[in-house]
Amino acid sequence: MIKAVIFDMDGLMFDTERLWDTLWEPACQALNLAMPANLEEFLAGGRGLAGTKLNEHIQKYFPQIDPQVIVEKVWELAEERFGQGVPCKPGLEELLKTLEEKKIPRIVASSSPRALILKNLETTGMSRYFEQVVCAADVRFSKPAPDIFLEAARRLGVDIHKCLVLEDSFNGVRAGHAAGAVTVMVPDIAQPDEEIRALYNRCCRDLHEVRQL
Repeated sequence: MIKAVIFDMDGLMFDTERLWDTLWEPACQALNLAMPANLEEFLAGGRGLAGTKLNEHIQKYFPQIDPQVIVEKVWELAEERFGQGVPCKPGLEELLKTLEEKKIPRIVASSSPRALILKNLETTGMSRYFEQVVCAADVRFSKPAPDIFLEAARRLGVDIHKCLVLEDSFNGVRAGHAAGAVTVMVPDIAQPDEEIRALYNRCCRDLHEVRQL
């Protein structure tokens, strides 16, 4: 039986993955860098990553610069853009209200910086539904490692095997599976391939379907 629900944020709760994708080009322009020729591969491979994993990914495409410089420029642009508000995914508030009524604890576990997580929760009015948030800076290894979900379960005081992890990205599904959580994918930009289908417990078309589940 599910005792708690762990929410990813970008692409799962809020329609922000597409917004993140638009920030790399202006960041590169500001740093006089050319965008990768295989852009979609670069964007897809970086979704859900943070910290060392993200820097390693960026370094493969931009070996001439410290990847953290690019990350900080993207974060700067994100703060400005996300401060204007972000759109919620269909069914988000209905799902959160149902979990609240059932007294099922909820927590956000996102690779985004803590300040952006809190800002998105505040501007959308969703902060009232969450007791805590965990970000990549709170753990040693980011997704696809299981650390962030294990830490979320620890903070809630719930066995990870009794936690439902909701994810949209491949790296997030990999992390949920590695943690031993019940993992449900709600695809956003990328549809699951054979590898990912073998890792999740269920795939739902949207958060309305998760609520029914």
